[in-house]
Amino acid sequence: MSRNVIGIVMNGVTGRMGYRQHLVRSLLAIREQGGLPLGDGTVIWPEPILVGRSAHKLKELADRHGLEHWTTDLGEALAHPVAQIYFDAQVTQAREQAIRTAIAAGKHIYTEKPTAESLDAALELARLARAAGVCNGAVQDKLFLPGLLKLKRLIDSGFFGRILSVRGEFGYWVFEGDWQSAQRPSWNYRAEDGGGMILDMFPHWRYVLDGLFGEVRSVYAHTATHIPERVDEQGHGYAATADDAAYGFFELEGGITAQINSSWAVRVDRDELVEFQVDGTEGSAVAGLRNCRVQHRSQTPKPVWNPDLAVTEPFRDQWQQVPDNGAFDNGFKVQWELFLKHVVTGSAYHLDLLEGAKGVQLAELGLRSAREGRRLDVPALELR
Repeated sequence: MSRNVIGIVMNGVTGRMGYRQHLVRSLLAIREQGGLPLGDGTVIWPEPILVGRSAHKLKELADRHGLEHWTTDLGEALAHPVAQIYFDAQVTQAREQAIRTAIAAGKHIYTEKPTAESLDAALELARLARAAGVCNGAVQDKLFLPGLLKLKRLIDSGFFGRILSVRGEFGYWVFEGDWQSAQRPSWNYRAEDGGGMILDMFPHWRYVLDGLFGEVRSVYAHTATHIPERVDEQGHGYAATADDAAYGFFELEGGITAQINSSWAVRVDRDELVEFQVDGTEGSAVAGLRNCRVQHRSQTPKPVWNPDLAVTEPFRDQWQQVPDNGAFDNGFKVQWELFLKHVVTGSAYHLDLLEGAKGVQLAELGLRSAREGRRLDVPALELR
């Protein structure tokens, strides 16, 4: 097989998400399997070009994985002879300008979310990419989780009948940094650095709700900063100025209601770190990262409320597991493969920067709803 080498400028790859999910588990995994076959005797061969602020970190990372190309100069990376795609996993504040630079250089764009700090900026990036004629995509990894793929299978089969409601629980306890080091970087808890639960998670919930159940029509949100003081990576205390929890209520097209709680200050009493319960007239399901269990109308028990008697029904045992019925690859890798094929072959691809802007829109409206204490409509977005 012949190789079609696609250079990918990877900005922010020294960070946790950029390194683990996008470099190691996606692009390097594609290389380890021999490339991405196109079915015509050729394979797409991703060639990472690492870019960032720390020469030491970039060199160490490149040496660790046998990669040849790295630089602290974005312009140099974009001018590399094989560079065709620009990928951004930086902090959100640095993302917009870097993407603008990459579009101006004629590169295809693939980026983490949120795609920008404001809706106006996110829409402008989508307009610029469209005007430049470059392929563009925003990461929507949760749509490719095994649990949500099983849930999608149930929806497409009509298992639920008419879907009534969705309830989501997400999060875990992020250590404050005093007794134990935090599992997440300190900037996540400073609003001035782009941190906050709504900015982090509402873009995810937008594409999950839109992609599985129906377009989001309105939002009501309440935020909290449950842990007001934390300790950073250097052992210094700091004020947590961003929300570390968000409680959202969403109305979807078709009359479906959705409630999603997101918190970095909750101790987990669930089977998985995120779970969605979907209730419909004909059946219900609970889906997590990997697993999905169901209860059909014909098998629904008949609980009776009696606070004077101890509960004897094994409620959790009354559900059935949805089988895998196939192998599930890493969700980030799957979406990378779709985007690479889109760039090379022109195959259909709709998870673009406009879809990314919808996530920014919901985050903006969620923050405004929390400030004003009221429900807000979510207008349809178009590029003009």
